[in-house]
Amino acid sequence: MSRFFGEIRQVAYVVPDIEAAMRYWAEVLGIGPWFYAERVPVEKFHYKGQPSSPVTSVALANSGPLQIELIQQRNDAPTMYRDFLAAGHSGAQHVAYWTQSFDADLERLLAQGFTVGMQGEVGSNGRYVYFETEYHPGTVIELSEVAGPKGTLFRMIREAAQDWDGKDPIRPFPDLKTLKG
Repeated sequence: MSRFFGEIRQVAYVVPDIEAAMRYWAEVLGIGPWFYAERVPVEKFHYKGQPSSPVTSVALANSGPLQIELIQQRNDAPTMYRDFLAAGHSGAQHVAYWTQSFDADLERLLAQGFTVGMQGEVGSNGRYVYFETEYHPGTVIELSEVAGPKGTLFRMIREAAQDWDGKDPIRPFPDLKTLKG
């Protein structure tokens, strides 16, 4: 457990082929089911302080309490995902810590010297920031707000994995607007 952030709740991999990656994790590693969004509706996205418009596909599954995220960027918009691949990295691109006190935690971390590299929002109460500092080549830290519908989604994904029998390994993301927080 980190004394600055708490538990690591997610490990994310930037991949060149998200469909193949989901199949590998489900069929070879037995992790799933995967909840997949071909195009994540990101709002207010900024990379190094400048607006950017990435098109990303995301898949989420749990292995016990740890969430695994797969990300494929489908355009060349400036992002830390693009930088990760351009630098020749493979493997984990970020680890994420979850918070329901996003503003207070972000303020505390900025005061400690952390610098935001990119940020955005997914649905209400779904803000996130990636800090610039790399703690392993290419791997950075994300602070992710999990209040509201995003928190409900993450709980649903964790519960689906608990007794997963291998059936329906790839499932669509539910509409965040229909989830209660």
